[in-house]
Amino acid sequence: MSGAAGHRARKRFGQHFLADTAIIDAIVRAIAPRPGQALVEIGPGLGALTQPLLERSGALTVIELDRDLAARLRRQGALTVVESDVLRVDFGALADAAGQRLRVVGNLPYNISTPILFHLLAHAGRVLDQHFMLQKEVVDRMAAAPGCKDYGRLTVMLQWRYRIEAVLDVPPAAFEPPPRVDSAVVRMEPLPAVDGVDAARLEALVALAFSQRRKILRHTLGRWIEQQGLEIDFDLQRRAEEVPVAEYLALARAAP
Repeated sequence: MSGAAGHRARKRFGQHFLADTAIIDAIVRAIAPRPGQALVEIGPGLGALTQPLLERSGALTVIELDRDLAARLRRQGALTVVESDVLRVDFGALADAAGQRLRVVGNLPYNISTPILFHLLAHAGRVLDQHFMLQKEVVDRMAAAPGCKDYGRLTVMLQWRYRIEAVLDVPPAAFEPPPRVDSAVVRMEPLPAVDGVDAARLEALVALAFSQRRKILRHTLGRWIEQQGLEIDFDLQRRAEEVPVAEYLALARAAP
């Protein structure tokens, strides 16, 4: 696919281009775009998803860092091309320009997928939903339930603002060049913000809780709770992965 299209995948951008038409169709069906919606695609690459999304929605904004690919995309008239590092893009401003909440999609570069997810977290209130292709182990961590090995800091920090669902597994053979890992598509639907929860405080206490996963929380969060002078019913005889997201939120709300 890359040779025929005249573009060689660039390792520094983490480029793996989706090439399996059956997988592409399944992803587009899962997204179910409709005319009039504000669709934004991150990292459109050679346009495997771009074209079917455009056919169904009639208009699409794409964010592409690769200068050559951005130039190629501009030749498709109905696209709005933002040539930028996605971590510098103000999604709130895109929502303002569209006059509605965004539907964000993309085959995210696996080398920076977590920073992209955290960048979007700050704009969750301006987003209708997100559908992303990611490394399968990352999707497993995002969608994990308390008590399993995949449940961690990423799980808590995303599940407090999103309903997360693994939609589709994607094998390496679906890409050109094939990555060395399995992939999956995840659906993320923003939840209402929880009153009284400061994101920075939550991030700090969750990072502390998972800093020593093998130890019970008395050794980590126990000291923090004591320092904060909190009187809260919180079982410190558990490990960090045993605590539901709601209990971390209650702890963040109680902190001064």
